[in-house]
Amino acid sequence: MSALARFCVLNKKKTGGSDRDLSGADVLRQFGIKVFPSGTTALAGYDAVVYTDAIERGDEELKLARALKKTVIPRARFLAAVADCFSQVVAVAGCHGKTTCTAMLASIFSSAGRRFSAHIGGNSVQFSNFCSFGNDWFITEACEYKKNFLALRPDIAVVTSTEPDHLECYGGADDLFSCYRKFASRARSAVAMYCDRLAGEVGAVTFGGDENADFSAAEISGGKGAYSFTLSAFGRETGRVNLRVLGRHNVFNALAAAAAAYCSGVEGEDIVRGLEQFEGVERRMQLLGKYGGARCVADYAHHPTEIAAALKTAEKITEGKLFVVFQPHTYSRTKNLFGQFVNVLSGVRRLMIYRTFAAREYFDEEGCAFTLSRAVKKSRYGDRPEDIERFISAAGEGDTVLFLGAGDIYFIARDIVSVSGDCAGR
Repeated sequence: MSALARFCVLNKKKTGGSDRDLSGADVLRQFGIKVFPSGTTALAGYDAVVYTDAIERGDEELKLARALKKTVIPRARFLAAVADCFSQVVAVAGCHGKTTCTAMLASIFSSAGRRFSAHIGGNSVQFSNFCSFGNDWFITEACEYKKNFLALRPDIAVVTSTEPDHLECYGGADDLFSCYRKFASRARSAVAMYCDRLAGEVGAVTFGGDENADFSAAEISGGKGAYSFTLSAFGRETGRVNLRVLGRHNVFNALAAAAAAYCSGVEGEDIVRGLEQFEGVERRMQLLGKYGGARCVADYAHHPTEIAAALKTAEKITEGKLFVVFQPHTYSRTKNLFGQFVNVLSGVRRLMIYRTFAAREYFDEEGCAFTLSRAVKKSRYGDRPEDIERFISAAGEGDTVLFLGAGDIYFIARDIVSVSGDCAGR
């Protein structure tokens, strides 16, 4: 939403917003965007109101907007209207890696000197969550929640993975897959993982670890979590890529971005250079600082597959003991993927499961963090920041504390590290 607000300001529109949490408001105010507490009547001074799916239909501000006969627009439809302002659109969907892949594409397009703008679902180190260098290309993250990504009609559609997620919004995994297929088939070019059945069904340009993929990685090597590989495009070596970001999974994100960039006409040397210049995204294996001598790292992982990838990376960079604090994101996801969560977390020796970040949902005992904690043997449960501090107090030099989740666990972790006086960058 904040990225869309910045687009509006860039196009000389009076822009404001409301939120129940104003902790990030100062950044928006720097761009001339007024931010008000939720429940105010400030929207009376604006012509249109854009709202996210996190807002309930009975929300007082939405009711007021309709009573004042304002134009009321769902976020997905507004994003689609923004995309229509550009000559060509690249949209990145999928269960894992959307934000990183989108930010990698922005880095590649920047390296290639393209005229583009990017709408990123997280804060890229290089570009924040929005950048504008022209109107030829629009790179955007496409969210599957409530089928929002189907509002977009991209020229190039990227699907990083079709693993089940957001099943509370779909009739089941088959319904979700059919929506991915619809999203990809409408594009001029589609990019999909080689081993995903979507690739064959839509005739996609493929990426993956298999040498038969259109875009593949050979001679993969990793040192302290950062990986290098030889990029091959349609069987021809394009160059050696030395990634700055941690995690083997980022090799696959890089391959997806490379394939999408190729489909847009970017040269191989610009792809390699753009990937090497990519500095990462906030909350993706981000070093926060130290606590009691232990390195503290935050990652957005909130799906079992993402958690497994984050754990592998953390183990690789940890010399001593690994402490993990995981916050489930929404009751429905935890309930729908309960067995997978138990399986991936059961191998963690030092684990705290922190209270669920409900987001837009109401309490559900079957999908709550306490229920998950009881199912994962030897895990602890916490519902206050003080519980986390007690848990990680045993960590010391050479150890790593990994904070996982897409909710407010990041801000809690950042505050804990800040109080310790050993934040990264200080």
